[in-house]
Amino acid sequence: MSDSPTQPSPALRVSLVIPTLNEEATIADVIAAAAPHVDEVLVVDGHSRDTTREIAATAGARVCVQPGKGKGDAIRYALTQARGEVVVFMDADGSHEPSDIPRLVAPALAGDADLVVGCRMTGGSDELHGDIPKFLRLIGSEIITIVINYRWRVQLTDVQNGFRALRRDIGLRLGLRENNFAIEEEMVMKALRQGYRVRNVSSHEYERRHGQSRIVLRREWFSFVWCVLKHIVGWRAGPK
Repeated sequence: MSDSPTQPSPALRVSLVIPTLNEEATIADVIAAAAPHVDEVLVVDGHSRDTTREIAATAGARVCVQPGKGKGDAIRYALTQARGEVVVFMDADGSHEPSDIPRLVAPALAGDADLVVGCRMTGGSDELHGDIPKFLRLIGSEIITIVINYRWRVQLTDVQNGFRALRRDIGLRLGLRENNFAIEEEMVMKALRQGYRVRNVSSHEYERRHGQSRIVLRREWFSFVWCVLKHIVGWRAGPK
């Protein structure tokens, strides 16, 4: 038996974070498809009432239960729990393309970007076309992107897609506060405000494979608009 001290395990390069809430129908397939592209899979569960956590653990993910509620809380908690230097966020409903993960993380790992957002406008989306609510979501997303581009003099093409890669150390510095889906645009705006590099990479968004989208336009639109307005003017914008 050797008396030499145990060597620390090397730092992980890429952690995949999948926020979940009652996603037992799809979570195993999502983990299986994404796992070959990352160093760890971390499922952050929002107090599911089904077997999501058990299925995720069986599929090989590390499972944590977020302390609060909402996607924003899940993302903030994930940044404290992930072990990788780059964290990829992916939805649990099968709407994101796991094979795009290497292209998404490449700019961050190479030191060319700090936040990389998968772009549905150039990669295509099955969730933003086909009926009036989807059309309104598309128009609203485009307007928000235009406002952010004008304010920070950038040329982004998608700021709201949840499929994204973020340097973990920077994510912990951003001072994220939103508790709902608006955290995704907040993340972009705070990164730009603090001088970090934000890029888009084309990625296709599929229609969710099971259940209904949790973004209800009539309920969420005000939070999206208010989030943009308060960060544009700098009110409670967090660290500069």
